[in-house]
Amino acid sequence: MAISRDERGFFVVLGNRIARLRKDRHLTQAQLAETLGISQPTMNAYELGQRRVPVSALPVLARALGAGLEDMLGETNTATRKRGPAPKWQQQIEAIAQLPKAQQRFVSQMLDTVLTQAQR
Repeated sequence: MAISRDERGFFVVLGNRIARLRKDRHLTQAQLAETLGISQPTMNAYELGQRRVPVSALPVLARALGAGLEDMLGETNTATRKRGPAPKWQQQIEAIAQLPKAQQRFVSQMLDTVLTQAQR
């Protein structure tokens, strides 16, 4: 189904935000596409507002870009935003999100092992 005029405007603005956040993180479209499990041409179509970004992809996309869903959707409320730098663990999570999938799985397995041992 084609994107309506109203939707097109929304997806063009969303695509511009995604492109800006991606560039701020010094990521290529191919790198971000790999994180999402999509092709680079699909990522390009998202950024140009030519394709709908699936709702299910938004949380993964936000994490990969180190942004909140509110930032991506343009619903930022400065009164509710945290102040100061992100905690170190959050910075680490964002860095892990930039790793290739195989390395992400390895880190996840390591964390699972540590957390299991901590619960004993």
